[in-house]
Amino acid sequence: MSRVNEYMELTKPRVVALLVFCAVIGMFLAVPGVPPWRALVFGTLGIWLASASAAAFNHLIDQRIDKLMARTAHRPLATGHLTPRQVMVFALALGVLSMLILVLLVNPLTALLTFGGLIGYAVVYTAYLKRATPQNIVIGGLAGAIPPVLGWTAVTGELHAFAVQLCLIIFVWTPPHFWALAIFRRDDYSRAQVPMLPVTHGVVYTRWHVLLYTVLLFLVTLLPSLTGYSGLVYLGGAVVLGAGFLYYAVRLLNPPDELFAMKVFNYSIVYLMALFAFLLADHWLVDPLLQQGQGFVLQRAT
Repeated sequence: MSRVNEYMELTKPRVVALLVFCAVIGMFLAVPGVPPWRALVFGTLGIWLASASAAAFNHLIDQRIDKLMARTAHRPLATGHLTPRQVMVFALALGVLSMLILVLLVNPLTALLTFGGLIGYAVVYTAYLKRATPQNIVIGGLAGAIPPVLGWTAVTGELHAFAVQLCLIIFVWTPPHFWALAIFRRDDYSRAQVPMLPVTHGVVYTRWHVLLYTVLLFLVTLLPSLTGYSGLVYLGGAVVLGAGFLYYAVRLLNPPDELFAMKVFNYSIVYLMALFAFLLADHWLVDPLLQQGQGFVLQRAT
């Protein structure tokens, strides 16, 4: 069981769970009612395996810096409990299996987009951007923002403007989410020579960027309602959650203690899950009631 746990840790279960959650919400938003079981089951499995593969590749590429950072020093490669060869085989196996499932049991478009997300995170972000620029998480955030699109295409087989809006929300959410963690862990990143924004430009500069991106995020989350894809239930939830995020971002400019950055980070996770839950509630619970009410009115009118 110890070895199983080590391999499970390679997949970053909590991070991948959030990604898969967003993908599943994308599936439910793509159609009225419950998505077809085939797309729901095999789409979720394929996306989960691809995300786990990308996470394992991240462990492999970051093994040097993981040893230098307190947050990651316990990882199986950093401690020597697993070898690079074992991790490589594991990551490749997950990646190949995910592609087979998505191509054969879902659809080629979802497989292609998922593969692009895997390469974007494991290679473009982890191997290059992370070490090349303090804007690494902004540019590389697109790979982590794609799950709702994957969920949508798994069900429909085509791209849609609403799915792109969901992707945009996560894309804009990623910088304030990750920079809050980077502020708290800035000594780790400095020791590992990773040019995160708090390391290259200082904490104050990063705090202002967290606030600016949070304001932008608040505006972007209004798009589903402004464009007619979601209603008042989602809009109310987005405003309340966004106001909470803005409070944390403003408070971060003059925090009560060092741990406050982690409170911002933790809230950002709850924020994203709750935001997508409001999207689902608006789509799955409210829309059918509205449609029934409209049908009743039309029936009375005729």
